[in-house]
Amino acid sequence: MKTADRPSARNPGELSVSASDLAASVLKSIVLAKADELVELFYDAFLKDEEASAFLSHSVVHDRLSHSLRDWLLELLQAGTRNDHTDFADRQRAIGEVHARIKIPIHLVLEGASLIKRTVAHYLMRSSLDRETLGEALILLNHRVDCAMQFMSQAYVSGTMRRAQLDESFRLFSLGQDITLERETQRAALMEWSQNILFTLFGAGPAASLKPISSSPFGLWFYHRAGILFQEATILESIDGAIQQIDKVLLPKLHDARTAGSSTLAEPLERLQALIEEIKLLMTELFQNVVGLENGRDPLTRTLNRRFLPSILSREVAIASRNGTPFTILMIDIDNFKNINDQWGHSAGDLVLRQIAEIILDTVRPSDFVFRYGGEEFLVGLVEADVEQGFQVAERIRQVLMAHELRLSDETKFSVTTSIGLAAYEGHPDYAYLVEAADKALYEAKRAGRNQTIIASS
Repeated sequence: MKTADRPSARNPGELSVSASDLAASVLKSIVLAKADELVELFYDAFLKDEEASAFLSHSVVHDRLSHSLRDWLLELLQAGTRNDHTDFADRQRAIGEVHARIKIPIHLVLEGASLIKRTVAHYLMRSSLDRETLGEALILLNHRVDCAMQFMSQAYVSGTMRRAQLDESFRLFSLGQDITLERETQRAALMEWSQNILFTLFGAGPAASLKPISSSPFGLWFYHRAGILFQEATILESIDGAIQQIDKVLLPKLHDARTAGSSTLAEPLERLQALIEEIKLLMTELFQNVVGLENGRDPLTRTLNRRFLPSILSREVAIASRNGTPFTILMIDIDNFKNINDQWGHSAGDLVLRQIAEIILDTVRPSDFVFRYGGEEFLVGLVEADVEQGFQVAERIRQVLMAHELRLSDETKFSVTTSIGLAAYEGHPDYAYLVEAADKALYEAKRAGRNQTIIASS
């Protein structure tokens, strides 16, 4: 071939449209012909791995992932265009999020991608493709698989870190962390440090060093505990700035003024008091923003906050899987709740929700979990309860609510009906699968006329 006839130079992965389409067509034909073999190879290899077998042995996972893996391969090996790049990236991130949610080790996913690449590359090498097309197909294969793994890994790491933070918050909640008490304790510690500074400045004894606020009980709590409790809220940066201003600027000025016996204490002392007040206001805002979340309770209904649902349901699914015990969830929705808000206002709706939550909490056992899932939706986790037991609890909740007289502030009385979807754990490792099943059953209860309990089909 003459030099003038050679293709123009390009970076790896930047294929011309015609070459890219040809390479993608070849790859797609291989996957279409060998899809069942690739899927079987994937599962045969993974089921031999002790870590992977725990995730892939369930029949629902196997059946669904077999189809999903085939579809993923076909989509993956099509030539990417500028228009579909964002959708492609979003789909890979969604898959990575699922892997993080059910805690599939990321190295197993990467090993699976490597196995698929090697196998498809082997078939390419055995084909009768000319050298240029073979090279383009191998480049596209590596480029697309690596991009998919990059997006998946990003979502996996992000999801894992986020859930680790929530798990830690739930751990503190489980240990009895009382945010209201914590708030008052730290306000008292801040004021105690402030008073000690004043005693040191104006005391009759010999001059003493002014203790930095960062090493006071309040400062130690702020730098070692606040970040856990408030998960790096932006207000923390403002408080840190005020602490640094006090320790590095104002305390040295106050110390020098007192040592010199001068009358220049007024200005830095006034500034110190202003910063302490600023910290107090910021602390109040910080605690107000998270008091409901970090107490683990919804401020209105006192049910568990939905934020902890992933930690609790994941744990209960793991316990049910490990011990072979049943676990059932109920998705409860108040029928026609919008009419209450429209007729009596949102404050009346809030009052009704509080009464409904109290009835649900009184009906279930102390060991069960009740979450406020949405506006007028509640999710109940019934531990060690099978389908029959779960149905009995659901019906008891529905009947009690239907018979109970709810009261408004003006003594108006009325009752409500509820629609309930029930789903029982059947071995799938992803708690979201269970929630989705209960949600679909709830939709069926609504569609069938409301005021009833529907059990999700297996």
